[in-house]
Amino acid sequence: MELRQLTYAVAVAETGSFTRAAHRCFVVQSALSHQIARLEEELGARLFERTSRRVQITPAGEAFMGPAREALAAVERARGEVLACGSEVRGRLSIGTITPLAAVDLPDLLAAYRDRYPAVRVTLRARLVRDLLREVREHACDIAFVDSRPESTAGLDVRVLAHEELVAIVPHGHRLAGVPRVGPAGLADEPMVDMPPGSGIRRHNDAAFAAAGIVRTVAFEADTMGLLEQLVARGLGTGLVSAPTAARMRGVSTVALTGVPPRSVQAAWRTSGASPATRAFLQLLRERTPDAPAPE
Repeated sequence: MELRQLTYAVAVAETGSFTRAAHRCFVVQSALSHQIARLEEELGARLFERTSRRVQITPAGEAFMGPAREALAAVERARGEVLACGSEVRGRLSIGTITPLAAVDLPDLLAAYRDRYPAVRVTLRARLVRDLLREVREHACDIAFVDSRPESTAGLDVRVLAHEELVAIVPHGHRLAGVPRVGPAGLADEPMVDMPPGSGIRRHNDAAFAAAGIVRTVAFEADTMGLLEQLVARGLGTGLVSAPTAARMRGVSTVALTGVPPRSVQAAWRTSGASPATRAFLQLLRERTPDAPAPE
């Protein structure tokens, strides 16, 4: 079993395509396919089911990916540790984030990181909280910015960066647009627009209504805040978003909330095995972001 075979297999699993995986790994597709076939032969199991239209990972492939990512991460960490013995931090850093992220000026942070550690190759990806935390645990991501505390923090370090108040957003001219504040009960009869299950804000909102004993109707699910704003603006429902996010929305009216706790924005990373590039980023994060005070 060769490291390049692990790299190719993980690339196919993450891209869902032999063509895209080959492009990502800078090899021709025939060479990548040949190496994965050799790997499957050695393992005695098919990792992927191939059809003319798609590539589907098999149960054996799912079982293989976790250890494969760990092995690749260990190799990258070993390389980084050796390089860190010199004068320069090198290697790779993978960052995952929710969008939008108001608690941290991520572009500014990345610019400062690049100035300080220009030899580190940084990749940035946006995902749902559920997927970000899974990728951190599976070594597919080094650090993630999330807006929902993990149900289990086993194996993870978590640092709270901010507590953000939530507000209701409604169409301009809506009956609630002029009221000083509204609670879950006041929204009970309104169809709602929210992010999909697996997002932190959706879990937070569901919990807030459940705690108030209110059954709400989520009529539409939007996978971006921009789309959520558009749906609310067209009168298809009301929504709950963070106050910093609502401040950038021009197509809707904002109403203060009562009875809904603030959401916490956190950084999460693996407790052990952080690479030099990851440790350097965490140090910069500590320098540039103060600890968040407890919510009132």
